[in-house]
Amino acid sequence: MIDSPPMLLDDDQAAFVCSGVSISAASCRSGGLPNMARATGCRVSADRRGLTILLSASASAGLIDDVRRNGAIAVVFSRPADHRTLQFKGTDARVIPLDPQDETLAARYVDAFVGGLEPLGFSGAVIRRVLACRSDDLTAICFTPTAGFSQTPGPDAGNALRSGA
Repeated sequence: MIDSPPMLLDDDQAAFVCSGVSISAASCRSGGLPNMARATGCRVSADRRGLTILLSASASAGLIDDVRRNGAIAVVFSRPADHRTLQFKGTDARVIPLDPQDETLAARYVDAFVGGLEPLGFSGAVIRRVLACRSDDLTAICFTPTAGFSQTPGPDAGNALRSGA
């Protein structure tokens, strides 16, 4: 019998990563050269053992290439209003076909992210431009989180996630 990886996300954390938070993904190629890309949405698998992020393939080409080469990824989810931040790392990241609802999910994510930033004084038009992604450029990367951390500034920053972090 093959053991399943432990579930890292509780209900609150799963809802958080799928809300209108800032999503940044990072990878690394040989020699330690990093790549970073902004994602335009996230979905959590039904068993909460997998994360799928949506990104622009053209804007994320370096990160996608790294993922195809080595499968390593780190994704940070941060809410600008209060800086609550969660980070997940995985070693089995891969590019997968889009689900039929992913284009709609990405559009809802952008609306939610803009809705969270406008009250802080950021231009919705600028944020929409930064996250703009044609439907034929949208791609998905899924991975199994093998580590999760609270990165919210404060005394727990850097600590491994526990339920309700």
